[in-house]
Amino acid sequence: MSGTGTIVEALRTLSPVPKTMRAGVYREKGIVRVEEVPVPEVGDGEVLIKVAACGICGTDIKKIFHRYVEPPQILGHELAGTVVAVGRGITKWKLADRVMSFHHIPCGKCFYCERRLFSQCKQYKTTGLTAGFTPNGGGFAEYVKAMPWVAERGIVALPDDVSFEEATFIEPINTIAKAVEKARVAEGETVLIAGCGPIGLQFLMVARLNGAKLYTSDPMAVRRAKSLTLGALEAFDPSDGKLVEQIKTRTDGRGADAVLVAVAHPAVVIDALAATRPGGRVLLFAANDPVTKIEFPAAAVGIDEKEILGSYSAAADIQDAAADLVLKKKLPVMQIVTHRFPLTRIQEGLELAAKPTAESLKILIAHA
Repeated sequence: MSGTGTIVEALRTLSPVPKTMRAGVYREKGIVRVEEVPVPEVGDGEVLIKVAACGICGTDIKKIFHRYVEPPQILGHELAGTVVAVGRGITKWKLADRVMSFHHIPCGKCFYCERRLFSQCKQYKTTGLTAGFTPNGGGFAEYVKAMPWVAERGIVALPDDVSFEEATFIEPINTIAKAVEKARVAEGETVLIAGCGPIGLQFLMVARLNGAKLYTSDPMAVRRAKSLTLGALEAFDPSDGKLVEQIKTRTDGRGADAVLVAVAHPAVVIDALAATRPGGRVLLFAANDPVTKIEFPAAAVGIDEKEILGSYSAAADIQDAAADLVLKKKLPVMQIVTHRFPLTRIQEGLELAAKPTAESLKILIAHA
């Protein structure tokens, strides 16, 4: 756990920190190579974390396999580990603290922060967690450095009864909690979650806490079955063309109050709008790349008054509450972990995440 301690007058380390480390370096489209790279140097107000585990996020897959960012980079932002070095001025963290770290933290004072649009803050868009190259998370490496604004406000202490693997869910659960709040999911409402992959199932876990009546859809039978074990009332196969009819049948012909779209496919948005009642909400979560274009009937919005909402990344002002969902074990997050790969096999793990099988859900890179 964190402690106040006294001001650190110079860099302190937990045993000798090596000069180099292994990292999965994104080098070209679809390719991440395990290389020996320098361990980030820690300056004033910074913290070095030895990574114990890091989740693979769908955003990582898009960046790597669709080349939405330019290499070389070390990605991975769902991470947890141990503090092994602290720079001058650090009082909040001490050596050997077990922590997770966010990679984006807003300034808290700008136009967007004042309106709770933290992910639009200029500082938020400046990644403050790095393992080298252009800062972009760094969890796919043995060590990552938290820059001063992240070290001050973006690191969360882990209690002893929470594993590093569990802690990798704190960042994604924050993004999910933010999205569920933005979709205004309320007790007693009928909600459809489109997609039962790792994100869709986390939506299910969080929305269930709000007391909604939850339905899911996914073309993979195994994933539909998993959603039923996590609280869905029914799970539908959207490939049979009956999804809209099935949802309307269960809502006296109206449609769902809200549809949470956890699939990055334009056609799913069309079904989501059709399955939503007049005046209902469609929350787009997975549609977060700069290439995909979505077309939909204008009347769905202009006449039926359906809302299309977007939600991206985490929210700083729910950081503690969202973290508690994991730290206090209010969500069965480990039930969706199906695969673990060592850093040396990161390419294999990424390829499985990019082309999931019936057996795969959440994939972690677990460091030895």
